[in-house]
Amino acid sequence: MPARGNALKRTVRSVGGKVLRRFRLLPGGMPDGLGDDAALAEATLDGEVLVYFPDTIDSLYQLRSWYGPLEELHRTQGVTIVCMDSRTAAAVRAQVSMPVVTIALDATLDAIILRSGTKLVLYVNYNPLNTAALRSRSAIHVSVLHGDSDKVVSVSNQIKAYDYSFVAGQAAIDRLERFTTLFDAPARCIPVGRPSLDTDRTEVTVRTDDRSTVLYAPTWEGGQASAAYSSLCTHGPAAVRSLLEAGLGVIYRPHPLTGVRVAEFGEADQQLRELVETSGGLVSTERPLQQDFADADLMLCDISAVTGDWLTTGRPLIITRPADPQSRDAGTALLSMSPRLTVQEAPTAGSLARELIEHDLLHEERRELIEYYLGDITPGASLERFLEACRRLSARRDELWARIQEQEGAGAADPA
Repeated sequence: MPARGNALKRTVRSVGGKVLRRFRLLPGGMPDGLGDDAALAEATLDGEVLVYFPDTIDSLYQLRSWYGPLEELHRTQGVTIVCMDSRTAAAVRAQVSMPVVTIALDATLDAIILRSGTKLVLYVNYNPLNTAALRSRSAIHVSVLHGDSDKVVSVSNQIKAYDYSFVAGQAAIDRLERFTTLFDAPARCIPVGRPSLDTDRTEVTVRTDDRSTVLYAPTWEGGQASAAYSSLCTHGPAAVRSLLEAGLGVIYRPHPLTGVRVAEFGEADQQLRELVETSGGLVSTERPLQQDFADADLMLCDISAVTGDWLTTGRPLIITRPADPQSRDAGTALLSMSPRLTVQEAPTAGSLARELIEHDLLHEERRELIEYYLGDITPGASLERFLEACRRLSARRDELWARIQEQEGAGAADPA
């Protein structure tokens, strides 16, 4: 009787879980696990490269930043995107030409990687769920992340879980050497620049308004106190009002994850949108980042990856100083040389921005940092470095895996 009772409880939990997934009642950020596992039982994945993305739609911007380079890689080596969330998979499938599947079970994933002869597995973040794919021995695992920044996540100890990391430039390697222990950054990091800057080039319209404009691009609230860099609640309202009072145009570009973890940030975002829109500014949620860059004379932002991309514009920037005393950074040259805005100074953001727009004394110093952070930015150079790195690691995987299989075969034949 007790055994039957336990079996009944397991059945109820299983059915309940399916109902929650089917009707989208799961907590935010939790993948629904509605996989194609049954259909993939004997299948193989197309191509040599797998991109593993177990996240929900909230974090899709991280994968989307790699769509262009991955499409190019798909033409030469074949790429399959594997999701754990069916809603995310459906969204990705509508946006890319690469095959997309949903796999819920670790056993399915492990078997299909081995059966398919997958050579590389790429990861765009450090989601703990990545371990489902990381257990595979037959592929080389590469962290590509979704931006290069002075956030502590850039030097997370989780980097050690991956065989290699594709980084933007020498700045990333130096950062890891300075802030990460027991990690051989020069040996395990491969600089590829920012290949999306090659594939995602878009035609931008020429601004006709001659009014000086500031792009305000705060980051999200972060997953823990040490990464609490967002200025949205602390600096944002006073800084934006100051910019407007100084006669400056304002483009507000909210981060896609704003308010996902802390409701207060969602409320602050809505209030700031109203302030900007009613003051004749622009809230940018659908425009390409390049268009926002083209329309701005200065950027006000937090510690985030957008600072490195902004370097190529040659224009001044202001980086906020986090208000949370628990926050930490992995600072490099750009962070230390840039003007920093504290909470107390937020009401003076307008006068500071106008002064920097009219007298940009750090222009040459920032220009000299472009190669340090991004490598060669000649059109096409970064994309080629990315593709070549994938080819080279794929060849290395074949050598290593053949050696392992040979050794395992010899071991099986040895009666001892």
